[in-house]
Amino acid sequence: MARPPVDPRLWKYARSARRYLVLSVALSVVITGSIVVTAVTLAKVLAGVVTDPGRRSFGAWIFELVVLAVAIGCRVLATWAQSRIAHRAGAAVVAELESAVLGAGAQLPPRELETRRTELAVVVSTGLTGLRAYLTGYLPALLLACLVPPIVLVVIGFHDPISGVIALVTLPLIPVFMVLIGLLTQGRAQATLAATTRLSDQLLDLFAGMPTLRALGREGSTGRTGSMEHRVRELGDALRQRTMRALRIAFLSSMVLEMLATLSVALIAVSIGLRLVYGEMSLYAGLVALILAPEVYLPLRMVGERFHAAQDGMAAADKAFAVLEPAVPAADSRHEVLGGKGAVHDGRNISELGSVASSGDPIDTVPELGNDGRGVIEIYGLSVRARDGFAPAGLTAMFRPGVLTVLTGPNGSGKSTALQAILGLITPECGSVRVDGTDVRDLDQNTWWSRVAWLPQRPVLVPGTLRENLELLGARTPDTAAKGAAGVLEAACIATGFDTVLDELPDGWNTIVGAGGIGLSLGQRQRLALTRVLAADRPILLLDEPTAHLDPAAEATVLTALQQRARTGATVIVIAHRPTVLAAADHIIPIHSTASQAAAS
Repeated sequence: MARPPVDPRLWKYARSARRYLVLSVALSVVITGSIVVTAVTLAKVLAGVVTDPGRRSFGAWIFELVVLAVAIGCRVLATWAQSRIAHRAGAAVVAELESAVLGAGAQLPPRELETRRTELAVVVSTGLTGLRAYLTGYLPALLLACLVPPIVLVVIGFHDPISGVIALVTLPLIPVFMVLIGLLTQGRAQATLAATTRLSDQLLDLFAGMPTLRALGREGSTGRTGSMEHRVRELGDALRQRTMRALRIAFLSSMVLEMLATLSVALIAVSIGLRLVYGEMSLYAGLVALILAPEVYLPLRMVGERFHAAQDGMAAADKAFAVLEPAVPAADSRHEVLGGKGAVHDGRNISELGSVASSGDPIDTVPELGNDGRGVIEIYGLSVRARDGFAPAGLTAMFRPGVLTVLTGPNGSGKSTALQAILGLITPECGSVRVDGTDVRDLDQNTWWSRVAWLPQRPVLVPGTLRENLELLGARTPDTAAKGAAGVLEAACIATGFDTVLDELPDGWNTIVGAGGIGLSLGQRQRLALTRVLAADRPILLLDEPTAHLDPAAEATVLTALQQRARTGATVIVIAHRPTVLAAADHIIPIHSTASQAAAS
């Protein structure tokens, strides 16, 4: 489907663009009027000087020359103001869209965010800057193309109907060739943006693996894809070649439009010249038509020239709008038939849930919902759509305070997804999650998250000091915490082994780490994240593979700490595969997916 010249979504999400559009239209009207006044006045002066010997002095044309100077000055000032406003609006619009995309991206479900992370990074970091070319070049040219040709054609037709007819016949050739060029380059901007995203992915992957390659002494080795230096050079050459192909198309299309405009103006000029020779028209009318003829084609030529520069920005804007306006599912997916049981589950109607848990064990009755505010979490018939089925599929479970519960199951069965559903980060296709009797979707998110300490598979560590990373969940370092809280933190550090890490760091809690915890080993990052969770004064702990990257001794102390937190009344939910973690559990809940069930059968 063809894209409208002015995307209405741009004005919806960028208020600066609305003000700019109004001002740009007004300035375009001023420019159009200045063009007509300049042409008419200049033709009158030149024709009078040539045909009237008695008026060949400056004094005879003072008024006309003043009007000419004012018209030229108005056109120059209006063009300058339009350009200045466009540059300011471009910066403001890009900033507004970047903020909106970042805000919308932060609200994406974790699984979708993971798959679109690089795409969002490219759009926000460099992609949207192309919108400046759209606002500073393409849009002003488009407005002038809508205003100047019709008005100028009327003026030319009034003074010289034949020239008006020639211009009217040849003018559509430029839009026709623009459409043909557009069909030739259709999808090129989207392909360029996709290629840039893909190249960014590959480069980031190469650089992320550099420490490992250097540690193994293989950063300069060659394989099926050659050395790392060779691979980076190949990626750079691919981007350069794609960019040059786009520039080649842009230059060729501009040459075609220039040739059309030049030939069209030449036709009008030849017609005027022949009729002047044979005395079939006045010099004044011929000059008006000749001066205005290039102005008829100029705006359309400018649109064609600036079209390619704007496409990259609009392609990135389409990606941004896809985040800001996610597609709505065509059908209601909250009612599904799962597992071949024929039981229809509804996330809001617990009384109609099937009686088959994900472990396959029947439950006779639906447990009473806790309403004492202690952190009882209940899951009924939870199913979340995955690539080849549901993961988890029909999960029914209860998590009570004072109990260490472990979720286990094969890879891809939906263990991490179940934790995300408990957090309210994703909306399941069917089933429900209730906290102390209230559906998690009805809870205030900030209030609910303030009660939860979450350790994902890849712990989030932000650039900054260890102190700042620790305080993400509300814990405090010993020098800033109260006496009791300092004791809790010290116990957490001992349990995770992070106290020995701090002893090795000269700056202690003031040690600076990079994005993702760069500067710490994988084990040290895991210990810091575990310390942050255990030191947080929160009644519900959700931990995804908490003992990953830990040695057996550290694993044992962490499990003991988790058991102690459960004994003090916390609701502790752990995802694990290791036998040692399963042995420490008070309650084990197997999780299955429809894909894993199909594979098992």
